[in-house]
Amino acid sequence: MATEQNGLPDGELLAAVDLGSNSFHMVVARSVLGQLRIVDRIKEHVRLAEGLDGNGGLSEDALIRAHDCLERFGQRLAAIPRRRVRAIATNTVRQLRQPHNFLMPAEAALGHDIEVVSGREEARLIYLGVAHGNPPRGKRLVIDIGGGSTEFIIGAGFEAIERESLQMGCIATTRRFFSDGKLSAKRWKEARTEITAEFQQFASTYRNLGWQELFGSSGTIKAIGEVATALKLTRGGITDSALVAIRDRLLGFDRLEAIRLPGLSSDRRPVIAGGLLILDAAFDALDLKRMQVSDNALREGALYDILGRGSEHDPRDASIRALAERYDVDNEQAGRVEETALALFDQVAAAWQLNGDDRRLLGWAAQLHEVGLAVAHSQYHQHGAYLIEHSDIAGFSRTEQQFIAALLRNQRRGLHMASIEALSDRLATAALHCAQLLRLSVLLHRSHDRKKIPLTRLLAGDGQLRLTLSGEWLAAHPLTQADLATEIDYLKDNDQVLKLVSA
Repeated sequence: MATEQNGLPDGELLAAVDLGSNSFHMVVARSVLGQLRIVDRIKEHVRLAEGLDGNGGLSEDALIRAHDCLERFGQRLAAIPRRRVRAIATNTVRQLRQPHNFLMPAEAALGHDIEVVSGREEARLIYLGVAHGNPPRGKRLVIDIGGGSTEFIIGAGFEAIERESLQMGCIATTRRFFSDGKLSAKRWKEARTEITAEFQQFASTYRNLGWQELFGSSGTIKAIGEVATALKLTRGGITDSALVAIRDRLLGFDRLEAIRLPGLSSDRRPVIAGGLLILDAAFDALDLKRMQVSDNALREGALYDILGRGSEHDPRDASIRALAERYDVDNEQAGRVEETALALFDQVAAAWQLNGDDRRLLGWAAQLHEVGLAVAHSQYHQHGAYLIEHSDIAGFSRTEQQFIAALLRNQRRGLHMASIEALSDRLATAALHCAQLLRLSVLLHRSHDRKKIPLTRLLAGDGQLRLTLSGEWLAAHPLTQADLATEIDYLKDNDQVLKLVSA
């Protein structure tokens, strides 16, 4: 008989998809006694970042490569429950001017939603993956060089302490400094100086924190480690002397297409110069001597994050509590609003086809609905929405933050449909419904009264909401009656219908 571990039935499959700037990866694992057992891996060189133009657009060839790869991944994922799959898009999709134009067909091909994560959230997931693959023995620095960005993380145990994400990766850096395909020692030195300067924004902070272990992850660093092994410079790791030897060997070639290094695959040749340049500059700026190479990276981190989200220790809960503390939120009032909002949600979820993820997002929005008061009371709903959308919140994708921000923006006054319509079609519908529930809850608790509101009934159907409240309680709360009358008018202006019934 299957047992439950971390909220997952023992033996259940889960999967993570990493839409990187250079390669797309998929890893499928089975949950066994709270641990992960990898059962399948697929990797394809999609080279998404090569399709970026200077205006936030993506070439047709890159779109086709991505679509075809995701269709193949989707076939493998078809038998895995949707709630056990996380698909994460990183730097290249972050740079798109209109990401929905990529995400809509990509999600259709994959058969799953795709989350666009910030660079710092990407860094957190990378560290989580590396930490689980290499049990920590002290403070460690992790460097991950991707196709479009490079992440630097200092962590202890399974928690990231400092996270930085820079707009440089093996593809982007190769295009930036070697766009004509030519290599030379002079050009390399100039490029390394320029990149090292970008590290100075955090290098002293990192050196002051210190670390006992250094790990590198993802394709570029793995490839350099394999070259070092093939040249008999190390046994899998990367040392400062090995890096110098590989650099000198690479600069013996005049052009990118001429590069031939032992242990280097043909797929990696076109972008190895940019990746090696970044690592060379990092070793110099942070005075690094020896790096271990991790097999785990973002996709494994995403898998372990699924385990966390399925347990009583969802990392997002801690992030919400931290935000509430930072902005001095009235937790008692937030708790009252959350309790009522979720009680209303449970009454209409089936009629509105809302799911458990929608419920969690509504609950978090309720907990943070007054966060904008830290800025000013006037227009605090707008201030709160801005803070949530533009903060780095560990554990949350950009889409989740936009959803919560839309609820906060629409908790009072007239509906701001632009913030809702910025979401995908399904999420926009869910956000509109959840915003209506948050509005009612905030309104009913406007007085900050600690007394419980008598049982309310809410029915949804035929394009309208029917709210039933105690007639005696309503008579004792004339301000709430007036607010409800105003709310009926607000919703009517946006083709939403609310009917109030006293019982």
